Amino acid sequence: RAALVQTTWTGDKESMIKAHEEYARQAAAQGAKVICFQELFYGPYFCQVQDAQYYSYAESIPGPTTERFQALARELGMVMVLPMYEQEQPGVLYNTAAVVDADGSYLGKYRKTHIPQVKGFWEKFYFRPGNLGYPVFDTAVGRVGVYICYDRHFPEGWRALGLNGAQ
Repeated sequence: RAALVQTTWTGDKESMIKAHEEYARQAAAQGAKVICFQELFYGPYFCQVQDAQYYSYAESIPGPTTERFQALARELGMVMVLPMYEQEQPGVLYNTAAVVDADGSYLGKYRKTHIPQVKGFWEKFYFRPGNLGYPVFDTAVGRVGVYICYDRHFPEGWRALGLNGAQ
C-alpha cells in the first residue's frame, strides 16, 4: 500500500514539516508501506515568481529535514520519498528528492532533470538541471525510481528507470 500527499501551504516551513509528519503517521496507520510527498513539500511552490528570498528554503541533502524523516521512517517502518530544495553548495541549487528506506537509512537522491522556464514556472531561476542520472533505489518495498513533475514529459528518464530495474 502506497500513500501520496499533496497539500496546501500552511505559511511556514516548520508547520509544513509537522503536517507531513502527521500525514505519514496517518498513512502508516492505514497500512501504507511507502509514502511520497509533493514537490518541494516543506515550502510553497514559489516558482510562479523570481525572487531570491526563496533561496533560503534550500538545504543540504542529506541534512536536517532528511535526518528528521529518517527517524520517522524508522519509527513507522515506511519508505519515504522526500522532494526538497537542495543546496549542494552556495549558489548550486537543485529540485531534489531524497529516498529513505523503512529502516531509516538514507539511500540517495534524484535531482529533477528537466527544468521549465515559462510564465508561472520560472524554475531555472531556482534550480540547475539534475546531474545524477536516473538512479533506482533498493528499498523494503522494491526497486524504486523517482521522477519529479515536468520530467514526466520526457520519455528517456522513464526508459532509463525501467532499464535500471525500477518496479
